[in-house]
Amino acid sequence: SRQWSRRRFLVGTAGVGIAALNIAVATAQAPSGAPADTTKKKVLPPPLRPELVKEFVGAAHGNLERTRELLDQEPGLLNATWDWKAGDFEAAIGGAGHMGRADIARFLIERGARMDLFVAAMLGELGIVQATLTAYPALAQSRGPHGITLMKHATAGGKAAESVVAYLESLPKS
Repeated sequence: SRQWSRRRFLVGTAGVGIAALNIAVATAQAPSGAPADTTKKKVLPPPLRPELVKEFVGAAHGNLERTRELLDQEPGLLNATWDWKAGDFEAAIGGAGHMGRADIARFLIERGARMDLFVAAMLGELGIVQATLTAYPALAQSRGPHGITLMKHATAGGKAAESVVAYLESLPKS
């Protein structure tokens, strides 16, 4: 019978405590009391090639066919953004938005792209623009890709966005 020193006791019981803690955590995280499977790790796809992202965002500024081809080739491009530098990130839908390309914007939205206030303004979505600016009035002065204003996006929408232009013009200037 060996003598138990304080150190030997702490070292000996630490392993038991850690094992108990691991079991408790695994049980708490597992659905319906089943032990958690800690061997599976989510495998992420490789990053998109930067030149492909740049081409896709560029195409969405005015070439629906090329935008469609690239998205069919690589669905991960849908919400990818290109960094034009100095914090000027742009997704394909943003390029379509400031260029007034409602056809490209709608195509991307149909595929699940994230629409923002600027694209809504270009598309003439008055209800979306009004609701957003009522909730967050300061957004009337925010800027989209390349620093382009909300009003310029609405103007790019042409006839379809005339009601948005009129609404933005009616807002108090700050």
